[in-house]
Amino acid sequence: MWQAISDQLSDALEQPFNIQERDTLPGGDINDCYCISDGDQRYFIKLNEKEHLGVFEAEAESLRVLGETETVSVPESLHMGISRDKAFLVLDFLPMKAMDTEAAHTLGQQLAHLHQWGEQPEYGFDMDNFIGLTPQPNQWRRKWCRFFAEQRIAWQLQLCEEKGIDLGNIDIITGNVIDILSAHQPKPSLLHGDLWHGNTALSVDGPVIFDPACYWGDRECDIAMTELFGGFPDSFYNGYQSVFPLDEHYHQRRDLYNLYHLLNHCNLFGGEYLDQAEHCIRKLNLDHR
Repeated sequence: MWQAISDQLSDALEQPFNIQERDTLPGGDINDCYCISDGDQRYFIKLNEKEHLGVFEAEAESLRVLGETETVSVPESLHMGISRDKAFLVLDFLPMKAMDTEAAHTLGQQLAHLHQWGEQPEYGFDMDNFIGLTPQPNQWRRKWCRFFAEQRIAWQLQLCEEKGIDLGNIDIITGNVIDILSAHQPKPSLLHGDLWHGNTALSVDGPVIFDPACYWGDRECDIAMTELFGGFPDSFYNGYQSVFPLDEHYHQRRDLYNLYHLLNHCNLFGGEYLDQAEHCIRKLNLDHR
């Protein structure tokens, strides 16, 4: 496998790259991650089963789009491919550490600039992608309430149902989500899409974000997820607010937006996330006509 990766990466770089060192890195619950080196250059590589090549293709596209905005720093995708039994994605290797207060403030400002970047009349993305290993549909829609209710909440509920997880009547819950968001039609913003603190860090050149699941949607979705698992200091939100203040009614939508990620974690990991998803549905009164 490693020789095949060396050969493919050499072709992509248009110069020889023979892996002499590989160090295992923490990569979360989904991929095997390594730092590989030829003694001179170092790269970050993710490995998974061959059938997950599409996940890496979608990630590379999200990184490319984010990089084009020149608002936030992201690793550059260098090559993706398959060996005999694995799919892999090769990225720049960026030595990282946890963000300090100043870096978090800068990241908040950068995220605000990202959310202000570009003009898009509809919600969605040019391709379906993934949130973790879960497919994430992104068909273009003009109504935000329809996009979020149907392609985020109803989609995850359907996946739960297919696994035998009953969280309530999908049609009723979807209809209630539409009702809650019916008067909310925000300007579409390009989102990171999976912005928890584990997908942010500080590099030598400043804050960096990674592992995106991009689409055009309500910017509040990114902010809501930063609050779901915590880890972002007040300076992050102060930085964001200094550039692009949030709507005064944001907190009325925060839990609804985070329900999407709770449902996804329920689909991926089950356990406590099922309890959290059930609690959120009851709290928002989504399962009643």
